[in-house]
Amino acid sequence: MFWALVPGQVKLAVYHIAIPKLTPDLLCLSRKNAKIMAVARLALSHDSRNRLLLQQSLPQSDKEQQHRQQQYLLSQVQSSKFTVRHLHTPYAEPLKMFYSMYAYLSNLPRLHVLGFAILAYVIYYLIQVVKRPIIACADGPFKQYLIKKVPTLENKYWPTFWCVESRAQTVLASLLRSKTLPRMNYRREILSLKDGGEVALDWMEEGCDKQTAPCIIILPGLTGESQAEYIKCLVLAAQEAGMRVVVFNNRGLGGIELKTPRLYCAANCEDLCEVIQHVRRTLPARCKLGATGISMGGLILGNYLARKSDEARSILSAAKIISVPWDVHKGCASIEKPVLNSLLGRHLAGSLCRTLQNHLDTYRDIYQDSDIDIQRILRCKTIKEFDELFTAKQFGYAHVNDYYTDATLHNKLDHISVPLLCLSAADDPFQPLEAIPIKAANQCTHVAIVITARGGHIGFLEGWWPSTKDQYMGRLFTEYFSKALFDEDGEFEHTANKMHEHFLAKQIVALEARLAVPPLLLEKPTEHLEHKMKLI
Repeated sequence: MFWALVPGQVKLAVYHIAIPKLTPDLLCLSRKNAKIMAVARLALSHDSRNRLLLQQSLPQSDKEQQHRQQQYLLSQVQSSKFTVRHLHTPYAEPLKMFYSMYAYLSNLPRLHVLGFAILAYVIYYLIQVVKRPIIACADGPFKQYLIKKVPTLENKYWPTFWCVESRAQTVLASLLRSKTLPRMNYRREILSLKDGGEVALDWMEEGCDKQTAPCIIILPGLTGESQAEYIKCLVLAAQEAGMRVVVFNNRGLGGIELKTPRLYCAANCEDLCEVIQHVRRTLPARCKLGATGISMGGLILGNYLARKSDEARSILSAAKIISVPWDVHKGCASIEKPVLNSLLGRHLAGSLCRTLQNHLDTYRDIYQDSDIDIQRILRCKTIKEFDELFTAKQFGYAHVNDYYTDATLHNKLDHISVPLLCLSAADDPFQPLEAIPIKAANQCTHVAIVITARGGHIGFLEGWWPSTKDQYMGRLFTEYFSKALFDEDGEFEHTANKMHEHFLAKQIVALEARLAVPPLLLEKPTEHLEHKMKLI
């Protein structure tokens, strides 16, 4: 490209300098280049022996074209005053070096080019891709326990060598899991809720001791259910570790008909409260209970842990969230970026529309005379558009931004009192790195955010060929819950008690600071704060 911009006279001078030093064998590495270079050398060479050798290297069929090119180049050289003798010394050597490099690269064998490209990619992979995950957590009992008991956190994460891009990880992980993981045979339970709605609870208890095995409640993502590929990945991991699992399918999902008009949203945790209480009553008293949420399921679980802090601590021993959009505003803006992110967003918006389409008969009659236009909602192309036209209105929000603010987690970490491990990727297309609350987590006693350099959204593929059984996401899930829920040596319970002592101390300091403010400036009455102080 650069050579095409060089003036003709400079090219002739370069030919005059460099070509006499090149052998006919090198010039004939490429047929096309050989003809051009040989003609130039014939025109410029004063060595009759070299001219004869070059003339023999040209194909016989091109003699006429050769003759015309010789005459043209000779005329250019004879008419040009720009020769090597006229080149200034500072420019002669750089031109020789430049042309030597150009000649070498343009005649480089393809295998060499491929080798250089592979070497460059390996260097990039080892320096920029393979990294030890960051653990954002306050220095204290929880962080020390994780480093000691969860070996995966101390090792580097090696993403699949040929699939490191975030969108590629997201899509390929879904495809591989869906094609290779078997369909799960759950035991289904239909739970009737207080408002008359119904949800499906899918139990997996094979291979575990029903009297002592701990249980993990799993919350799927936006439109996921118990047969979603990332859910099956976690279910199999828990099953191999001897833990039972119950998957909580949101209203209208998992093949369950709607009994009430209400669906679900990221900011509402009422259904989850009932599910957790029901599962706790169902299990034997000695069985410990944990919970994990993926993507939007992580938002629902996180809001439950923050809003129902005391209740959650009395029921749950440990919790985990994966690929959660911490700041829903920034996450929504990120998923709408063109072109690849927006394609993923369109896919999810289409899934929401299909969920609504499945229950169209229910909604057509209910919203016939309201401001909710079902037909327009079914044409939504983005998640935010769907939430603005349907979700926010159904749950009583004045605007979609109010709904997103209520669902956001990054400013609620201080209220969580259950040990919570979080897994996020720095390149998650649903959540930019700057939206992950690293600073807030570094001050929290009960929250630890593990951030990998790569992994996409619920991807986290690793190895030369990703294994469907032993994956980074499932391995971290198993290591954490095995130590926290089995807790054979009682160390996790001891650590949790220490964490709660630190949590209460921080709460007391915060309440004392608020009590020092004049009563008129308080958001809540002083009596309420004094009552909470006594409880603590």
